[in-house]
Amino acid sequence: MPQSIEFKVNGQAQEVSTPADRLLLDVLREDLHLTGPKYGCGEGRCGACGVLIDGNRVFSCSTSVGSVAGKSITTIEGLASDKELHPVQQAFLDEQAYQCGYCTSGMIIAATALLGSTPHPTEKQIVAAMNGNLCRCCGYPRILSAVRRAAGLEAK
Repeated sequence: MPQSIEFKVNGQAQEVSTPADRLLLDVLREDLHLTGPKYGCGEGRCGACGVLIDGNRVFSCSTSVGSVAGKSITTIEGLASDKELHPVQQAFLDEQAYQCGYCTSGMIIAATALLGSTPHPTEKQIVAAMNGNLCRCCGYPRILSAVRRAAGLEAK
């Protein structure tokens, strides 16, 4: 049975009328037309659907929309401000840390969550944080370089 569920997405108040057990990914893509989070595995194992909920990375393919009531969600579309890319987005661009691009939004979300909680991570922390994301093109060396760059651990 549909319920009215309120939350913020990318700084904007949203209200949807939908069953509370509906997947957040479906609401974001189908109702709010935000296509950054991708459907990958549907099991929360590939990271393509990653979003930030109150600053923490969450897999939207395995999160019910009812569980985010009253919370703040940030998708890849909400990271840039004005006409400037978020530093992590810019680092991915600078390092060419993408190939097909399917995993990129989830990778950027994971890196943003890491740097939000640990601004100067160790190599081990970077690898651990990015481990929940799969890149089928195997762009991992450039992805790790982009995270290091965003953290200020490599020369820009």
